[in-house]
Amino acid sequence: MSLLDAGQLGFRQRGRNVRIYAGARIIGAEFITLGDNIIIDDFVFIYASGPTVIGSHVHIASFCSLVGGGELRVGDFCSLSSGVRVLTGSDDFHGGGLTNSTIPAEFRHVSRSFVHIGRHSMVGTNTVVLPGTRIGEGAAIGAGSLVNRDLAPWGIYIGSPARRIRERPSEPILAQEALLQAAHPFQCVA
Repeated sequence: MSLLDAGQLGFRQRGRNVRIYAGARIIGAEFITLGDNIIIDDFVFIYASGPTVIGSHVHIASFCSLVGGGELRVGDFCSLSSGVRVLTGSDDFHGGGLTNSTIPAEFRHVSRSFVHIGRHSMVGTNTVVLPGTRIGEGAAIGAGSLVNRDLAPWGIYIGSPARRIRERPSEPILAQEALLQAAHPFQCVA
């Protein structure tokens, strides 16, 4: 597998040890800030036209797409499993305008918003995250879920729409983070 030269993509800011596989497609790198120790797999699609911050120690697995034109923040120590869809904007489906990208802007009604994914969050395979949502620190979301509202920190969520089924312990995870930071200092950006 070959890697892209992240230094040549024109990111707004880029940390150390950023690995982007050659099959990834990134549009709007000038809007993207990257932390340290990031892996972006083949077949990831990122279309940034608004502020996009990807924290340190983040893995974005194959077949993820991060699109929509709004603000995106992915916190440190996050993982987006294969096939995750993060949408920061969408057409208005309530009849406010014509829908799809072939229509001139003056005839569409597009709602752009944000998605904030908190530190230590895990987003399971084929989960969809809709605009205007915040995923709390340490939240873990099961495969195939739909995130259409804010999720509280340190919970495990499943379903469509995602619902909290139990707590996720924060203490051992935060203790491991402190040990890692002491042994291998890194820059936190998100």
